[in-house]
Amino acid sequence: MASTPKSKTPARTKVRPAGFPTRDQVVEFITTSDQPAGKREIAKAFGLKGQEKIALKALLKDMADEGVIDLGPARAFHKMGGVPKVTVLRIVDVDDTTLIATPERWEAEGQPAPRLRVVERGKRGALTIGDRILARTEEAGRGWVAHPMKKLAKASEELLGVVEVMADGKLWLRPVDKRIRKDTLISDVGTAKPGDLVLAEPHGRPPRISARVTDILGDPFAPRSFSLIAIHKHGIPHVFPDRVEEEATKASALPLHEDKREDLRHLPIVAIDPSDARDHDDAVWATPDEDEGNAGGYKAIVAIADVSYYVRPGSALDKEARKRGNSVYFPDQVVPMLPHELSSDMCSLRAGQDRAAMACHLTINANGKVTAWRFTRAVIRVAAVLAYEDAQAAIDGTKDNDLLEPALKPLWACWALLRKARDARDPLALDLPERRVVLDEFGKIVSVAVRERLDAHMLIEDYMIAANVAAAKALEAKKAPVMYRVHETPGREKLVALKEYLATFDIDFALGQVIRPATFNALIRKVGESEEKEQIMTQILRSQTQAYYSPQNMGHFGLALGSYAHFTSPIRRYADLLVHRALVGAYGLDLPAPKDKVIPDRSSLSQEDYENMGRVGEMISGHERRAMEAERETVDRYVAAFLSAHVGEVVKARITGVQNFGFFATVDGLGGDGLVPVSTMGAEHFYYDEAGKALQGVDSGDRYTVGQRLELRLAEADPINGSLRFELPDNPAPRGGPMKRDRTRPGVVHRGRPKNIRHIGAKRGKHKR
Repeated sequence: MASTPKSKTPARTKVRPAGFPTRDQVVEFITTSDQPAGKREIAKAFGLKGQEKIALKALLKDMADEGVIDLGPARAFHKMGGVPKVTVLRIVDVDDTTLIATPERWEAEGQPAPRLRVVERGKRGALTIGDRILARTEEAGRGWVAHPMKKLAKASEELLGVVEVMADGKLWLRPVDKRIRKDTLISDVGTAKPGDLVLAEPHGRPPRISARVTDILGDPFAPRSFSLIAIHKHGIPHVFPDRVEEEATKASALPLHEDKREDLRHLPIVAIDPSDARDHDDAVWATPDEDEGNAGGYKAIVAIADVSYYVRPGSALDKEARKRGNSVYFPDQVVPMLPHELSSDMCSLRAGQDRAAMACHLTINANGKVTAWRFTRAVIRVAAVLAYEDAQAAIDGTKDNDLLEPALKPLWACWALLRKARDARDPLALDLPERRVVLDEFGKIVSVAVRERLDAHMLIEDYMIAANVAAAKALEAKKAPVMYRVHETPGREKLVALKEYLATFDIDFALGQVIRPATFNALIRKVGESEEKEQIMTQILRSQTQAYYSPQNMGHFGLALGSYAHFTSPIRRYADLLVHRALVGAYGLDLPAPKDKVIPDRSSLSQEDYENMGRVGEMISGHERRAMEAERETVDRYVAAFLSAHVGEVVKARITGVQNFGFFATVDGLGGDGLVPVSTMGAEHFYYDEAGKALQGVDSGDRYTVGQRLELRLAEADPINGSLRFELPDNPAPRGGPMKRDRTRPGVVHRGRPKNIRHIGAKRGKHKR
């Protein structure tokens, strides 16, 4: 055992325990250290010598390959959107000779990612656009600066953009990332042609940086190109290695062992999913409980695809699934967590076909409380796969369905009880619209609309929640490990901001009370159907924390549940697969070992799974955020493409964010955020009310605040990066017409505060409304 290091611990760095560090200790050290945290510093802090240093090098390489170190801790940023003292940045721009960087991970909803000035010491020009650095940050003046500690390995992203040709014949790379505000001169285009979507490497030193094309991805407007942009930008694994595909083929041929499973094929179990669903991993059934002790109650089954039977701990399939973390759903394609032979075939609950399932049996009393549960491995035969709209139409009597009496009516009757219990629990009631991009067979946009919210959606949601709770409590009863879905109570900083915001509407919000979802629901009911309702609901949403996965239970605030785990989607979420494995082990549900020695014997939780639950929880939480960002950006690109034919028209919009340089708005029913720069809002001066999240005209009193609905002129719609720009319809366009890309001065951006803006800060006090 190595001795405690004699050297002094770096300033403001915690004293570490002696001995070889765990992965968690390495992450903690890098996160909390104000000094460069390389291999030498880590070894010194933990007193490592000789062979231990070699082992540390291997550990750090593994952690870097898995994205644990380079990407930083899963929840790196302060709750109010501040920048950590030490964090990973990506250089995205250059202002004259000063490099500009943004945080690689930015999770402060409603707050734009900060742009930090990079202060290089010693020899300048060692860094360039696209580089990733570990940096110490600090506030300086009116912004942030970053002091590079070390240069990190390049991610798979490089520079992603479209080749454009200027009038003088020079080629430029137009970035697809909104954060990169300037084009880059192409020094080596290879065989790429103008209009091609390409990957490129940055070359040179500021201010003379150029790009060398390394890979041609094709036409940026071709089918699937918008999702391809997101895949490359975020480094999402989208091609399965041959050995994983081969193992999927062998796994899909495993026998069902019907004789050792509970046979539920006689029940009219139905799957109710979106009409465009590519896989079906859950199905439901209910019937009145004939037990006299449960008068008025129901028995229900939530049957979930038995993915753990096919994807076993330590297998190539398992490692690839963990690497991906989840499936990613784009309008034009799905990047699945598992190969199609499993995700779209053997693990998909198809109608009329025998399928392996994990069955959650629920007993529900007349008050909607789940009083008992049990889990079995079963074989099922789904009676039908129904779209939400078709199931709803059958219940409403507008469409005939043979399963109405035997399957759908009992499901709805049982759901009425579950709803009763849900209403008593009073979970957070923020019903947010979901955009749906509809494409034709050629990949062209047909429409962009908000999905209709039906009772059928809420029915399936409540059955899934009941099964998820049962899974968590069943594992707790067995003292087995649980990968919880955690949603913590909002932090004080966000609640203070919400209080200040509500005060601008003369609404009191007491900070001393115990905060529950019902607290916010009561607030929403108090607002009623006033014009401010949507604004206030938006701000309540922004006060919430980001949900994540962890083996430590902190409860689920939004659902008002003490124990909650994801169990119902193991085809597309790795967390659910771990919960299935834990249930198999806790309840002794393992089946005979496969004869093919390529596939591991056990399907229950392995020792490695158990020991690494915390680390895996952080990884898959990060993968989830990556997928959400990629999906949102792709939809934004489709929306921008859809709106590009309507530039110059006036559209109905809603303000989604306000900053001192302007406000962001989204088109009603479509989404896609765009900026209204304050510099285009006329000659009047505007005050920025930070507490009220508003811009207010000094002379006119015109006020622009979050949630406000108004009409705007669409000035620009850029499908390549998904950005929109709006103008006030009453204001004339800037002289020279709408803003255009300046090809005579490529990449020039005017910076600094617009002349017609004044800031209301703590020192100046609030402007009277």
